Amino acid sequence: MITKLIVRGLLVGLLAGLFAAAFAYTVGEPRIDQAIAIEEAASAAAPAAESHSEAAEPAAHSHDEDEALVSRDGQRFGLFLALGLYGLAVGGLFALVYATLRGRVGPRSEPVLAVTLAAAAFSAIVLIPFLKYPANPPAVGDPETINQRTVLYLVAVLIGILAVAAGTAAYRYAAEREPWLRWLAAGASTLIPVVVAWILLPEINEVPAGFPADLLWNFRIASIGTQAVFWTGIGVLFAFAARRRSTV
Repeated sequence: MITKLIVRGLLVGLLAGLFAAAFAYTVGEPRIDQAIAIEEAASAAAPAAESHSEAAEPAAHSHDEDEALVSRDGQRFGLFLALGLYGLAVGGLFALVYATLRGRVGPRSEPVLAVTLAAAAFSAIVLIPFLKYPANPPAVGDPETINQRTVLYLVAVLIGILAVAAGTAAYRYAAEREPWLRWLAAGASTLIPVVVAWILLPEINEVPAGFPADLLWNFRIASIGTQAVFWTGIGVLFAFAARRRSTV
């Protein structure tokens, strides 16, 4: 049974990853092209003085090197490959968590459990961290702070997971209470640690002056939209497979 669930999760994850890649290719790639154009224009307009050119040379050289190594067409193909592999890995893990929770925690209905689990994972792993540290397009962000930003984002993911787990535990603890009280306990247990952590975690704002606000906003919408498509695909496809299995 576990083997069948894992195989199901792998297939569902692969399909969800390809759906997300198609969305990212359609909605996100044009924004990346615009951001790259802005970055190239800024590099071309950099002063030619030696004191300034020495500071600008590493970034320009890195960008040219990246273009030589991987073309934009290669990057677009890599988008589908990367999200497909990501879907396989996440789908397998999703199936293991689903098997662990089934019959123990959450809704008794298997399709409802699949959708609920996907929604919880999206909230914990994607939405909560995104609200504090949203994605940025190329030309936004200091390369020297990438390690700091990576660590802070991983901390935000951990907080999101713990917050959702706390909300779930509070809901189960208040199982004998009125429905409104259960949801209040779950909401408070989820939001309070998130709000406290968001106040304590440092802000990161490296958007350069003059960067188009509409491009930044559209890129972030495309980024969160890609993840929403992925996790919606995981939940809906897994739920469909569970319902089909139960009716066979």
